[in-house]
Amino acid sequence: MKLWQGMLSGELNQTADQFNASFKIDQRMIDQDIEGSIAHAQMLGQTGILPQQDIELIINGLNEIKQELENNSLDLDPDAEDVHTFIENELTKRIGAAGKKLHTARSRNDQVSTDLRLNLRMEIQEIKQLLQNYINSMCSMAENNLETIMPGYTHLQAAQPVTFAHHISAYCMMALRDLERLQDCKKRLNSSPLGACALAGTSYPIDRQLTADLLDFDSVMQNSMDAVSDRDFVLELNSVLSIIAIHLSRQAEELIIWSSQPYGFVKISDDFSTGSSIMPQKKNPDMAELIRGKTGRVLGNLIQALTMIKGLPLAYAKDMQEDKESIFDSVDTIKICLEIMSQMLATMEVNRDKMLLATELGYLSATDLADYLVKKDIPFRDAHHLVAELVDLASKEGKTLAQLPLEAYREVSRVFEPDLYEVIDMKNIVMTKESLGGPAPQEVKRQIEWVKQKLKTF
Repeated sequence: MKLWQGMLSGELNQTADQFNASFKIDQRMIDQDIEGSIAHAQMLGQTGILPQQDIELIINGLNEIKQELENNSLDLDPDAEDVHTFIENELTKRIGAAGKKLHTARSRNDQVSTDLRLNLRMEIQEIKQLLQNYINSMCSMAENNLETIMPGYTHLQAAQPVTFAHHISAYCMMALRDLERLQDCKKRLNSSPLGACALAGTSYPIDRQLTADLLDFDSVMQNSMDAVSDRDFVLELNSVLSIIAIHLSRQAEELIIWSSQPYGFVKISDDFSTGSSIMPQKKNPDMAELIRGKTGRVLGNLIQALTMIKGLPLAYAKDMQEDKESIFDSVDTIKICLEIMSQMLATMEVNRDKMLLATELGYLSATDLADYLVKKDIPFRDAHHLVAELVDLASKEGKTLAQLPLEAYREVSRVFEPDLYEVIDMKNIVMTKESLGGPAPQEVKRQIEWVKQKLKTF
């Protein structure tokens, strides 16, 4: 018999029964369901709602089930309607009538919200650790490349010289914000709905603060209708995971570009590459491409959750059963993507010579050359025009700006002196960019240390 069967005498249509069941999805919360049930039972005992002998039977039975699940000695029932039904039926099978009393002063509505919050709270902690590993991996790479000069881009066009450490540190900053968002999301998620029952609370003398404390919730949800109908925490976590996915996708895209033959800036380890079934020379960045591709499913899960909740009147509706599969999928996707990206970065080789050559061939010293003229009292707009002439000349002759002779410079403007070659040296250019947040090695070193200090606060 279903937990909800009550006055319904007929059997549910077999197809409808399968359509209605959620055990395949929500069995993932089985540990949290037991944890919540034990806390609920303890509260029922301490408030005198149930006799202590029943409470002892219930808690011992639940702990026994938990132990068997951990030992993989308990077979799950594939025909169970949901995780709550499975646990209650298994408990009743073991301890008899006392098992049927566990659901006193509780509904599946507050129960499922409690289970989901406990489960996602645990997942947030795991994702935070993976993010920290990812950031540490990037910090190590940055520390090893403080003086590795590479092009910085706008519009995917080479713009100004930076360092590889500077570029990688930008992703550290993104990931730190991701950690902050997860932290904030957890604050709002970590409030107990248990005791709200179906929507209207209960006449039993329950102690909601006690169950909240037992389950390490920071607070108790203050309105029983809100407690069972709220899925903001699912929407918010979906949103945070979507932003993480986008950050990973942007970095994956750059790794794909940088590892291609025209660039050759990095070499992704064979451990994270595949070949071609027809072209033996191919080495494909498939793991990076999959990270980029899986971003779509995470974004799709966010839209699914938003769409699910947008038209629901208070309080609970069966639509909310659809909140779990998508968020669980996003959680799993982000976890594997973070793990892959961290390891891929840790084993990636950086081609410093290729990066430096790209800055020379891209005329990335042009802005500093214009500044050189400005310091000699030439208006910036005129200096911009004169340097453009020089870049055009060098391009036509197949030379870099450093390869143009002094005579060529002086034909454009008599203010040019031999010291211009120091000004357009790529290393010197980067070294002068010492403003806060800039690419100078010492400044990037400070940024890395700042990131490490911030990590200690999580």
